[in-house]
Amino acid sequence: MQIIQTRQFKQSVKKLTSQQKKELDQIIKTIMDNPFIGQQKKGDLDFLWVYKFRMNNQLTLLAYSYEEQIITLTLLALGSHENFYRDIKNSL
Repeated sequence: MQIIQTRQFKQSVKKLTSQQKKELDQIIKTIMDNPFIGQQKKGDLDFLWVYKFRMNNQLTLLAYSYEEQIITLTLLALGSHENFYRDIKNSL
């Protein structure tokens, strides 16, 4: 499986501690094992899947898209719920 990280995702990961990065790696492995574990969005974000998890007792969202034909997992964004979807729309 090919994994692609967007610039926005890389910048978010850069701000994490080493322990948080290890937790994120486990989450990404979970998504790689079952890409449909997240929740698919509707409307103009129908290509987007979001996996919600807790990091430091705060709800964190991981946005990704998955293409079965090419077997590609694209990691789009990571952050809290505040303005999360608006920022994704603006970046695309």
